Amino acid sequence: MTVTLHLNPEVEAGLLAHAQASGLTVEAFLLRVVEGAVLPASEKIQSVEERAAAFEAWSLGHRVTHPLSDDAVSREAIYEGQDR
Repeated sequence: MTVTLHLNPEVEAGLLAHAQASGLTVEAFLLRVVEGAVLPASEKIQSVEERAAAFEAWSLGHRVTHPLSDDAVSREAIYEGQDR
């Protein structure tokens, strides 16, 4: 089956980024996504490399956050202002 999709530029850019991060062509990436959506779980077994690539592609969809300082996650900071 051949399908034609008309994507807006933002979706197209995201699709290209996910495919590249997975080390796949756009066609192979879309096939993986579609198969994942329609095949039973028993047919979705992935290799370690495939799972790692999928995780990296998923992580690209999230904003970058900076790590908290040691002081920000200290016990004192967490319970600041509370009576113990």
